[in-house]
Amino acid sequence: MAKQSPIIAPSILSADFARLGDEASQVLSAGGDWLHLDVMDHQFVPNMTVGPLVCQALRNYGINAPIDVHLMVAQAEPLIEDFAKAGATRISFHPESVKHLDRSINRVKELGCQVGLVLNPATPLTCVSEVLAELDMLLLMSVNPGFGGQAFIAYVMDKIRRARQMIDACGNADLRLQVDGGVKVNNIAQIAAAGADTFVVGSEIFNAENYADIIDQLRCAIAASVNNG
Repeated sequence: MAKQSPIIAPSILSADFARLGDEASQVLSAGGDWLHLDVMDHQFVPNMTVGPLVCQALRNYGINAPIDVHLMVAQAEPLIEDFAKAGATRISFHPESVKHLDRSINRVKELGCQVGLVLNPATPLTCVSEVLAELDMLLLMSVNPGFGGQAFIAYVMDKIRRARQMIDACGNADLRLQVDGGVKVNNIAQIAAAGADTFVVGSEIFNAENYADIIDQLRCAIAASVNNG
């Protein structure tokens, strides 16, 4: 069970991009903690989304909440500095998208951002075991990255439990465990009970008529899992 206060990070991949600033403001006012920004390059994943200019545009619009950037790109190094300059709070990337993992982790920190590593559903936890204590966040994908609205992959639940054990054993009490993909009102309690403390939620929020109602339901489900645990 996670020890940190839960964070809900609405993924703007599911927002209405024609009025993105307003959507971002609304979802934060409705109770979202962070904005999650999915960056896709049509190489690492079969889709293309946004770049640093969108991150900067959100800051220029007046968004002051943390912006949680997930780089789903074939080459992460060139974008790390660009997103740091554009106002990113946290930058997470996949180990296979950089040449020197330790160097890239330290570069994110040097630029004043928090750093995370991301593992796809079938990527083993051993990929991060050597550097786990150096991270601010470990992000486990519970869908194959590239598109919103996918269903949670069942076997990732056990991976969340094992990741929680690794985090608790590594001595880094501030390290967050984030889960992204298919997180819904009907499964977030189970995900929280497995050990996640940070939840990326996209279509479940942005497809709802009332963002605040859904976020409240998500928080109640998390609270129930903690109380039952």
